[in-house]
Amino acid sequence: MENLPLNLDFVNITAENLAAEHLCCIIRSKKPHPGVEAKRQWLSDRLGEGHVFRKLNAKAAVFIEYAPLETAWVPITGDHYVYIYCLWVSGDYKRKGYGRRLMEYCLADAKEQGKSGICMLGAKKQKSWLSDQSFAKRFGFEAVDTTASGYELLALSFDGTTPRFAQNAKKEEIESKELSIYYDLQCPYIDQSVETIKRYCETNDVPVSFLRVDTLQKAKELPCVFNNWGVFYKGKFETVNLLNIAYLERILKK
Repeated sequence: MENLPLNLDFVNITAENLAAEHLCCIIRSKKPHPGVEAKRQWLSDRLGEGHVFRKLNAKAAVFIEYAPLETAWVPITGDHYVYIYCLWVSGDYKRKGYGRRLMEYCLADAKEQGKSGICMLGAKKQKSWLSDQSFAKRFGFEAVDTTASGYELLALSFDGTTPRFAQNAKKEEIESKELSIYYDLQCPYIDQSVETIKRYCETNDVPVSFLRVDTLQKAKELPCVFNNWGVFYKGKFETVNLLNIAYLERILKK
């Protein structure tokens, strides 16, 4: 039997409460954290576009983040869909029904707005830094598009229509052969990932390019699938996973 939730008090981030609310990710710092503050600014710029960040009213990583597909910073096309960037429940908060309630809220919100459905990024094999696709499939999400690298677009359609990866997202090649990383500032971990990779590459004389995605147009035109991060090496797309040093070294050995 499912454990009953400890707390059903959720809050949506608004322009009025953004500065004061904890943003859920498990970065712990008494001082202002550059990644968290960058996320706060990114959210501030998105809230007027219909972006939703709903969280448990606690200092916990229990939240869902979604937006109208038309204004979502991902190379996916479709009419009247909602795109889920992240649905995350961690630690002691797992298996208490929080994830289900967050997903049910998103479903109800999308239906109330008259949307055609909901979609999210998945993969044939579950990837780190992507929401749990087996959980989504229990709600009826199905793979409606795929890429050569094994990423899938999962969708729950209300009216029989389906979204698609933009054709440019299936290219998965760029001209540059050096390590190239596309990123935006949506995730609080991106700032420290960029700094970690930058230090490693400087120390080990590895050429690297960081390509900031700072407009919706740039996001829609990306040459790979993207949730907030995309890595290329030797001109080939590698992953949407944020990199630790061990993962980076595996890529560089190719």
